Amino acid sequence: MSNTLKFAAVAGAFATALAGTTAVHAQDMAKEKCYGVSLAGENDCAAGPGTTCAGTSKVDYQGNAWTLVDAGTCMDIELPAMADGHARMGSMDALDRDLPMEG
Repeated sequence: MSNTLKFAAVAGAFATALAGTTAVHAQDMAKEKCYGVSLAGENDCAAGPGTTCAGTSKVDYQGNAWTLVDAGTCMDIELPAMADGHARMGSMDALDRDLPMEG
């Protein structure tokens, strides 16, 4: 194999690897924090006072715990209604609903 072909093969492999990395970063950038949509223990981070980070939410749909979702979908995630019958929706900001009882 000639040096030119070897160089072309290495350059092609590098370009393919770089394209894959760029696609992952673009995908990461297409995510946003959505509060109040994760099940207990399945949040990505920020689960309010007394918790540390990922997996620390105490109740389903905890309003002050967020999960990364596809950008633009937070408000469209279908969630069960609250106990009082009102609709439950995700939010771009922390919520005061569905918080664990203190004690």
